[in-house]
Amino acid sequence: MTDPTDTQVVRDLIDRLTRLNAAEEWNGPLNPSQFSALSYLFRANRFSRAPSHVADYLATTRGTASQTLKALARKDLISETRSEGDKRSISYEITPEGVDLLGSTTGLESVIAALPVEIRSSLASSLKALVMTTLHQRGGRSFGICDTCAHHEHKENGGYCGLLDVSLSRSDATKICHEHTGRQETPT
Repeated sequence: MTDPTDTQVVRDLIDRLTRLNAAEEWNGPLNPSQFSALSYLFRANRFSRAPSHVADYLATTRGTASQTLKALARKDLISETRSEGDKRSISYEITPEGVDLLGSTTGLESVIAALPVEIRSSLASSLKALVMTTLHQRGGRSFGICDTCAHHEHKENGGYCGLLDVSLSRSDATKICHEHTGRQETPT
């Protein structure tokens, strides 16, 4: 049986850590939402950079995500590309200025990197289980790394996506994918 006090402590610690991280993100030229969107776009593969994907990943409305993306574009941190086949379809690329902005290490990253390997590994595993269980309960998408997807086939040059029927570069295979489906459907 779970001790309700432990549950509250974990929830409070996650909330506190999130607030500390967000406060640090306010110290730069971006607000926390803009920083999160830019970070997501940097880590997303070419199939996962539409405004709706950003909204889904950030668990926000499409309107809020759209305003965040417009702010990043005004700051020349991302550029917009329209699909040749459907001019209504938009995708975003990070500009060199955006990449430079993400290049510095945050305080939280430094603290995590300083933890012993076994603690980092345990923390990553525990937080992944928490996120995946929460997403499963809410019917959300996993947004996992492409080469861990049930649709991914490993190839010498990177891979192949059986869902989208496209070849993948090595870079694509190591990035976040909106279409990700875990090899095991049951969260751990």
